[in-house]
Amino acid sequence: MKLTPVGKMVTLILVAGAAVGVYRYWNKLAPAAAAKNTVVPSKIDLPDAKTGAAALTETAFTEAGDAPGCTNKPEVRLLGYAWNAQMGMLLANGGAQATQGSLMCKNGVNFKWSRQDDNGKLQEALVTFATELSRGNKNPTKGAHFVTIMGDGGAAFIKGLNDSLKRIGPEYQAKIVTAIGYSRGEDKFMGPAAWRDNPSASMGGTVAGVLRDGDWNIAQKWLGDNGLRTNPDEKTYDPDALNWIAANDYVDAAEKYVAGYTETRPVVRNGKRTGETKTIGVDGVVTWTPGDVTVAKKKGGLVSIISTREYSSQMPCVVIGIDKWCKDNRGTVESMIRAIAEGGQQIQNSPAALRRGAEISAKLFKEPGADAAYWEKYFKGTREPDKNGEIVELGGSSVNNLADSLLSFGLVPGSANLVATTYTVFGNLASQQYPEYVPSFYPASQVVDGSYLQNIERRLSAPQRQQTRTLVAKARPVYKSRKVAGRVVPGKIVGRRSWNIQFVAGKATFTPQSKALLDQLSRDLLIAGGTTIEVHGHTDNLGNPATSMPLSEARAFAVQNWLQRRSPVNFPSSRVRVFAHGETQPAVPNTSAQNRAKNRRVEIVLRAA
Repeated sequence: MKLTPVGKMVTLILVAGAAVGVYRYWNKLAPAAAAKNTVVPSKIDLPDAKTGAAALTETAFTEAGDAPGCTNKPEVRLLGYAWNAQMGMLLANGGAQATQGSLMCKNGVNFKWSRQDDNGKLQEALVTFATELSRGNKNPTKGAHFVTIMGDGGAAFIKGLNDSLKRIGPEYQAKIVTAIGYSRGEDKFMGPAAWRDNPSASMGGTVAGVLRDGDWNIAQKWLGDNGLRTNPDEKTYDPDALNWIAANDYVDAAEKYVAGYTETRPVVRNGKRTGETKTIGVDGVVTWTPGDVTVAKKKGGLVSIISTREYSSQMPCVVIGIDKWCKDNRGTVESMIRAIAEGGQQIQNSPAALRRGAEISAKLFKEPGADAAYWEKYFKGTREPDKNGEIVELGGSSVNNLADSLLSFGLVPGSANLVATTYTVFGNLASQQYPEYVPSFYPASQVVDGSYLQNIERRLSAPQRQQTRTLVAKARPVYKSRKVAGRVVPGKIVGRRSWNIQFVAGKATFTPQSKALLDQLSRDLLIAGGTTIEVHGHTDNLGNPATSMPLSEARAFAVQNWLQRRSPVNFPSSRVRVFAHGETQPAVPNTSAQNRAKNRRVEIVLRAA
């Protein structure tokens, strides 16, 4: 988990000079000014990275020493947050510097990890490194070879960074080379239980958080899943949208709720000021552990509306490096990735490895009051009573082994590139809501590089390759029905939204115009990997009622089949169910051609798995 007083993925870069940018946090660039129209965030469903994978090869855990090791090798430096998703990497290293007997040293990598919570400094470290590299220093001693960030902020982070780096030269662009873990519950949107039970009840509410941050993204996705509106202007109040109070960091967001913080704002409707004012308080919070602990223990009254437990692919911990150095040192990069994956495997397979990883985390993160037991507890995630006795979910992270990373990059036949999907959908969200700051971003095809993972997989021996096939199959997500007293109980509804997918009249055949919407639907459903999917088919009241039910069923099956053909690993039959309603559940009265078109729809319902 990321115990930092910083907006994680919310930085934009203002580039000045040929090599070094001047960086500011995105939320501090927000205008003081004009009212904006509220919008329904574009629907986002995260790639399904909920694998729980076994490792590709078995590596028994043996604790490394504390003394520095492999110091005869060139140093490879990485900067990252205090985040449990990096535990496999830290275990592989044995400490801040690769230690004797560590997985890093066994793979020939003299690795050094340093904590850095400031996104601007992470970006600046890569620019500094690339500048030295361009001057002929084959292994620069300044800056950092790599940084780790949250993948859902990758588009905004890399946009400003690569705009600066391309002034040095096109070969110095930053690229994502692997994913080493995920947030799996600790990042969340908290609010009154009524919002969880009836999402529309959140309209007119106000949420505190770091704006344009990864946790803000969670709330935006939830709004999009339910067809609800957000007010992107944090200086006004719209009673028909969810509103925002800017926090300095995740701790400040929680403390604003606890303290009963208020503001008086002008009221707007449809982007226009009404002339009224309203004093608003903090009804909900977007935060991460231990911000959620602060809310629960100091005041209580909020539940987890949605988190990275359900949106299980939203926040991969991605590793970013400079393309030229990575290509020139491909062997070192692949050895580093392999060592991290082996560390992740050991964390997954061995309680002793998890305890040792937690000890290393406590030593390196140096968070007050956070010992090894703390990091281990919140890595696993827990359910605890809040101050009012309400049971709330706290914490939750995961680490990747090689199987997980291959699946995350879509390198298993039939799987989707989850990292690229997450990068793209949240880049689109930033451009949709804040085009003045992110008018465009680099396409994932130019940024996400799976070649290092591919090479590792190709070099496996024949027995390892066979083991890989077996264990990758085990790594695929499993969606089981919930049962109580022998009866199937559906999970809570996470999202419900209609999609106007066009079919040929009277048939279950998609029109050519449907392709773009189907592509968006696929990306959206990939991201919410911790959910099951219901596809509900509906028709209007024209035609023979006897044929409307089978037609609505055929259209729902057409959507299901399209998803499963596109990426069967991510959309197994156990995850997708089909329901037919014919003309029996119109969204609006069938009184006009326009209304009938709205009733010819496919409704997607997401439930917690």
